[in-house]
Amino acid sequence: MKRTTKDIFYKDETEKLAKYAKALAHPTRIKILNYLDSKSCCFTGDIVDIFPLAQSTISQHLKELKIAGLIQGELKPPKIKYCINDDNWKEAQVLFRNFFNKNIIDEND
Repeated sequence: MKRTTKDIFYKDETEKLAKYAKALAHPTRIKILNYLDSKSCCFTGDIVDIFPLAQSTISQHLKELKIAGLIQGELKPPKIKYCINDDNWKEAQVLFRNFFNKNIIDEND
């Protein structure tokens, strides 16, 4: 395969979809999102009580979901309250739906 030094440019939607897909690439993160989606909000300790994982592991998963923008955290010392980021959650649903319906596939992407 011939390699190129040219930059590859992707549509904004493609990059966002990849960001959300990366965040969803671990089963624990999917379970955390399902849990948060069933609640209005909760604290880190609530999630730690549900999952048989170390608090540091849960915090790392929450961090990845927050970086992707799927959740948001509000500092309530000494705790952090987490909720689904509704705008990004809806955007991710649309992007995945379009992807699986083949609406955003482009030969240039």
